[in-house]
Amino acid sequence: MTSRPNSIRQFASSIVCVISVAGACYLFSEIIGYRSIALILLLTVSILAMRLSLYPVLLAALLSALIWDYFFIPPHYTFHINSYEDALMLAMYFIVALLNGVLTARIRFFEKIAREKQAKTQTLELYDTLFDALSHELRTPIATILGASDHLLSGAPNLDEKGKNTLMLEINKASERLNYLTENLLNMSRLESGFIQPKADWCDVSELVYMVVNRLEEVLHKHRVQVDIPDNLPLVKLDFGLMEQVLQNLLLNAAKHTPEGSRIFIAANALNQECIIEISDSGNGFNAADLPHIFEKFYRTRNTGAGGLGLGLSIVKGFVEAQGGSISVESLPGSGAHFRIRIPVELNYLKPENED
Repeated sequence: MTSRPNSIRQFASSIVCVISVAGACYLFSEIIGYRSIALILLLTVSILAMRLSLYPVLLAALLSALIWDYFFIPPHYTFHINSYEDALMLAMYFIVALLNGVLTARIRFFEKIAREKQAKTQTLELYDTLFDALSHELRTPIATILGASDHLLSGAPNLDEKGKNTLMLEINKASERLNYLTENLLNMSRLESGFIQPKADWCDVSELVYMVVNRLEEVLHKHRVQVDIPDNLPLVKLDFGLMEQVLQNLLLNAAKHTPEGSRIFIAANALNQECIIEISDSGNGFNAADLPHIFEKFYRTRNTGAGGLGLGLSIVKGFVEAQGGSISVESLPGSGAHFRIRIPVELNYLKPENED
């Protein structure tokens, strides 16, 4: 149903373009001569061949040949041709115009096939990457859950209360890992389907940051987390849920790729109608070769043995851009990574009545 209107537009475009160019040439036909006009019309058909499909181009070739014969080749306003030379030129013009349209259409057709093959190859590579990552990432937590639960259900006589708690803690951690992987896959699916519709509301950035930090206490407890947020920071209007996921992914990434005892620094501010959130760490940073690809889907850095699907940072970028913002990363090997988020927001300096 959608191709028919498009075909009609293409046929209409070819007719309008040929008639417009012929009309412009007609005004100056005494100056440029009818043979030069043939070259101009042929150029018009060539340009149309690069943009339109085959049949509209063939129509343009036929129409331009008829117009050139009727209006420009002597005698005017008739299809009769007195000169053998002009008749031969008209025939050659028509053949060249048709061949030009056909060959250009064939070239575009083969280019389309090549692009489809390339896209298919890239898709297969992505599926292979995702399959390998999933099989690796899912195997560990599933094996942990199965092993721990089997041990608990076996009722081993040497399993005391402390041992049971340890096994249940392992099951809990593995379940959280599976939940995180599932959330990332679902979020990536939402991004690619275009279903992300930000719902901006007034938000206390300090509350947002500390809520995420407290939720990730188990993951971050071996790092030195420092938060720097001004006391007079105004309320900002953004999507709390999306930003919650953004901060969670960035902090999990920082905890995963930095050694125990290293510092993770979080800062937030509001300047010039922008909410600026920065997260930096004191780890090894990224290699220069990795930096341009950090936010790409399924990309995993080469200088780390940590696992992952390579979706966390691409989701961060997608959620930030869905709110009209931007994210950048700076890093030097050995000096850590520095992420900076900028989101255009409305500001409200009025505190709720129940706050000091």
